[in-house]
Amino acid sequence: MLKNLLDFYPVTGELVWIGVRPAKNCPLQELSQVQANYEGLAGDHYSGKNGKRQVTLFQWEHLAVVASMIDRPVTPQLVRRNLLIKGINLLSLKKRVIRIGGVALEITGICHPCSRMEKNLGVGGYHAMRGHGGVTARIIEGGFMKLGDRLTVLSGVREDFDLG
Repeated sequence: MLKNLLDFYPVTGELVWIGVRPAKNCPLQELSQVQANYEGLAGDHYSGKNGKRQVTLFQWEHLAVVASMIDRPVTPQLVRRNLLIKGINLLSLKKRVIRIGGVALEITGICHPCSRMEKNLGVGGYHAMRGHGGVTARIIEGGFMKLGDRLTVLSGVREDFDLG
């Protein structure tokens, strides 16, 4: 019974924000669409590194959670993730292959906060992000993603998922 629940996704998510980091420590550039290929997201400084962290995904609903812990507004640019998804629990997608628009992604691990969160969010920002940092992914089929695209689960369970 539990296996059936784990493999069944009755809802889809929605891509509600896209950002790329042109260089390390630069502000994110907000986009309405982005091209992805086997090297990463066009315009992102991680592109070409071809690893398990090509794309970072953050749950839209967690912006409010983190904001409530630090008692100030939190914007997508401050959490420094590439894609913000609304309507589906990203942690439930561990070891899965998903599709957003024309792009297939393999969820590869948890995206832990870095010390930069303390600078971006203020005192307590690092701890507020713990457990709310989102997930990392590798691009397995390139294409375009645009705001409003649905996130659907294609398949999964991969045994090499990094729980970090």
